[in-house]
Amino acid sequence: MVRRLPSLGDAARILAAKRTRPGSPPPPAAGRALVKTMKALNDRFGQGAEGLKVRWTEIVGAALAHRTEPIKLAKSRVGGPAALEIRVEGPSAALIQHQAGDIIERVNLFLGPGSVNRLRIVQGPLRGLPSDQRPRNQGAWRRARGPLDAAAEADLARSLDDLPDGRLKGALTRLGREVLRGERR
Repeated sequence: MVRRLPSLGDAARILAAKRTRPGSPPPPAAGRALVKTMKALNDRFGQGAEGLKVRWTEIVGAALAHRTEPIKLAKSRVGGPAALEIRVEGPSAALIQHQAGDIIERVNLFLGPGSVNRLRIVQGPLRGLPSDQRPRNQGAWRRARGPLDAAAEADLARSLDDLPDGRLKGALTRLGREVLRGERR
């Protein structure tokens, strides 16, 4: 049986009388779809060492942040608290070891109670700070000495007059000043 198609007027009347199903909503944005997954992962595994690196100065204070940097959080195999591994430059390790309890408390305030129970100290150069911002341990406790008086400076210059100008004369002048300052004490 052959069926004939409705005319344009008939089609408009049919469509006006029948309700159609609404279209499906567009899919959610990818960022919004990942929020639940990321929150679950963050709750399960924590922020980790990367979260600590970003806020390290706020957590331990400026004095300790210039001497240390967090490397990683080593999770326990049995599911207990983690061990925080930090890198310390040179002789500051003894100072940091004595402050380990305070550092663990501060880190647990940031990550949540019972997140870290041990501090593992690794000696080595700090990678997070540029070299001009690193603490200088050599001579840090030496008191700055004042300049030589005019008579001592003139005697030093007179004693080095026979040398030609150059790097050697400059180095000997600096050495002579330090020696004369030491004798003044």
